[in-house]
Amino acid sequence: MGKIVAVFNQKGGVGKTTTVVNLAAALGAKGKNTLLIDVDPQGNATSGVGIDKSEVEYSTYNMLIGEVSARAILLETPFDNLSVLPADMNLAGAELELAEMENRNRVLKKAIATIVMDYDYIIIDCPPSLGLLSINALVAADTLIVPLQCEYYALEGLSQLVNTVRTVKREYNPQLELEGVLFTMYDNRLRLSQQVVEEVNKYFPNKAYRTMIPRSVKVAESPSYGKPVIYYEKYSKASFAYKKFTDEFLKKQ
Repeated sequence: MGKIVAVFNQKGGVGKTTTVVNLAAALGAKGKNTLLIDVDPQGNATSGVGIDKSEVEYSTYNMLIGEVSARAILLETPFDNLSVLPADMNLAGAELELAEMENRNRVLKKAIATIVMDYDYIIIDCPPSLGLLSINALVAADTLIVPLQCEYYALEGLSQLVNTVRTVKREYNPQLELEGVLFTMYDNRLRLSQQVVEEVNKYFPNKAYRTMIPRSVKVAESPSYGKPVIYYEKYSKASFAYKKFTDEFLKKQ
């Protein structure tokens, strides 16, 4: 059965979707059969792997409300060994509809149960909020990766995130574990970046990845071309960093 990894931080702008897209693409490039599940209504992970959201007939919204099966919305991407369950703006209304469902926190887990055996890794892109979509992702997941921007405000939301994960673990998914914390937008010239790293290492001993993702123009450019940075500019610093991070991720498995 494929390992399910949710990538989540309730704070936006921390490189969450960029991490999902590049981890999934790098796993595929290494021969791992990989599925990206987009449950963020913005759908940036969907467009980030070359899928035109305007042409998506059915999305994870239709899957979650029970209109179609997971297999019915599955799309192949242009990248090696990488498929996607796409999102579109309809997903923004899913929170209200999920709230009225029985076992509302387990809808995603149930919806993907028939396809998890087909993949080595399933990577879920969560919305940057603590709503029902994110909780569904955490209930479905085996482990969690937290991307963390190297700035002061990033630390403020960390305790709230930890409390949410504890609640999900206690009430819905006892198997959920923290896979690791990934530092993004890292600048080794800044003392603040180093202080954030030190704080997190204190808070989560042995959970922070050694690989840190640097600030990069190429990372900012790549989504507009519908490509992960590892394909868009494979010799860039960010591309090397995401490949190295993927190696580190795989070594822990």
